[in-house]
Amino acid sequence: MKKRTKENIGLVIANIVLILLCFMVLIPVLYAFSVSLNADNSLLNANFSFLPKHFTLANYKAVFTEKPIMLWLKNSLVLAIVTLGISLGTGIPAAYVFSRKDFPGRRAILRMLILLYAFPSLLSMTALYKLLSPMGLINTRTGLIIVYTGTMAVFALWNMKGYFDTIPVEIEEAAMIDGATQLQLVTKIVLPLAKPTIAVTAMMVLIYVWNEYIFAINFMTGSDTYTLAAGLYSLQATEMSGSWPIFAAASIVVSIPILIVFFALQKNMTTGLTSGGVKG
Repeated sequence: MKKRTKENIGLVIANIVLILLCFMVLIPVLYAFSVSLNADNSLLNANFSFLPKHFTLANYKAVFTEKPIMLWLKNSLVLAIVTLGISLGTGIPAAYVFSRKDFPGRRAILRMLILLYAFPSLLSMTALYKLLSPMGLINTRTGLIIVYTGTMAVFALWNMKGYFDTIPVEIEEAAMIDGATQLQLVTKIVLPLAKPTIAVTAMMVLIYVWNEYIFAINFMTGSDTYTLAAGLYSLQATEMSGSWPIFAAASIVVSIPILIVFFALQKNMTTGLTSGGVKG
């Protein structure tokens, strides 16, 4: 009885600590939301308050009526969707092959891929720029897609391979005995089992593309080709740096698509990884 009481007290304390940590993380977001609803052009002042003193929605109206911001949103959506499709379309099949097949050079290739993924992207920026420039891919979506896909396809491969390794081979062997083809084996058994991991991998790819600005701001030389992250970064030192409420409103708006995707995938992300496996 005493042991259970101690465990309950420890659980309550842990929950309180986690709630406080969540609130601390949300403080900047809540304050940015407050600034975005404020008519006063101020960000930091002595009178800290989460409630706007002069409420207005004009800042959000300015965000949606400003052509550059909506154009950057379009650029980010195109880059995110295409990068996600290519990364998962190449990473998942490659992960399955590396997980299930044993062929010469397999270990060496995997080690080389993890080494490339661990290599700081900033150090490769100059080489990538010189590689893409002669092909006319600087200041184009195609060039940025190549850069993003090169990073996230490797991530998708490693993330998915780690899960495929946990699927018992006996499940696939039983399906083969029952007459399933290799295509049916993958589409009817392996991929449904891997749905939670696919959702997590997709979410990570989207977050990376949506938030990445270093390559975008250096490889895109025109403001009309910027992504949202690169555009917002550039605005910090240009015309909107004098209008913090509009900048805060834009920051809130650009986070909404990722939140929508997160809540849409949340069910799959929290589903048991072995759901749908062999029963009894």
